[in-house]
Amino acid sequence: LSELEALMERMKRLQEDKEDEEASQEEMATRFENEKKESLLVISGGICAFPVTFSFDDEIVSTDVSRYIEDPGFGYKDFARRGEDHLPTFRAQDYTWENHGFSLVNRLYSDIGHLLDEKFRMVYNLTYNTMATHEDVDTTTLRRALFNYVHCMYGIRYDDYDYGEVNQLLERSLKVYIKTVTCYPERTTKRMYDSYWRQFKHSEKVHVNLLLMEARMQAELLYALRAITRHLT
Repeated sequence: LSELEALMERMKRLQEDKEDEEASQEEMATRFENEKKESLLVISGGICAFPVTFSFDDEIVSTDVSRYIEDPGFGYKDFARRGEDHLPTFRAQDYTWENHGFSLVNRLYSDIGHLLDEKFRMVYNLTYNTMATHEDVDTTTLRRALFNYVHCMYGIRYDDYDYGEVNQLLERSLKVYIKTVTCYPERTTKRMYDSYWRQFKHSEKVHVNLLLMEARMQAELLYALRAITRHLT
C-alpha cells in the first residue's frame, strides 16, 4: 500500500474499532501518558544557531532570527525532563477554552474571545473533504489527532479522547515535523516538509501547519488564563 492508502485504511479501521468497542478510561489514560513521554523523545530537525541557514532546493536562504528577540537564549523547553516518572498533566476538563478561557479573556479584553474562538473553529473545521486524489473523505479523525497531539506535547489531556488514534495516524516523520514546527519553527526545512504525506496536495499540508499553530496558541492561552484565574480567585 502507498502511504496515502495505508493512512486511509488505518482511519477506516479506527472507526470500525470505535463502533465495536470503546477503550476504558484507564486504557485511555495510559495511552496518553505513553504518548506524552514519547513526545519528549521526538527530536526536532537540527540544532538552532544564529544565524540559521536553510536550503530550499538550489536556493539558499540565510536568516538571523535573533533580530526578532531580545533574549537570544529564549525558546521552547520541554515541560518535563526526560526520564521523569510523573510528568505534569493539565486536565482539559478542569479548565477548557470553551467553558473557562473564552469568558475570562473576554472580560480582560472585550470581544477578543469571540475573535479567537472564531479563528480556532475556522481552522479546525476547514476541510475540502479530500485526501490527495480521494474525494468525499471525512478527515475529522485526522484533524483531531493533529490538534490533540500538539496539546499532548504540552501536557494537556482530554479524558474523552483515545490517544491510541494519535499513535496510529501520525507516523514518526510527521511527529518530528509537528514538534519542529510547533516548538522550533526556525529549524523547519523544506526537506522535513517533503518527508511526510508525499502524495498530499500543498494546500492540505499548509492546513496542517495552520492546525499546529492554532493548537499551540490555544495551549499557551489555556496555561496563561488558568494562572490568571487562580490569581483572581
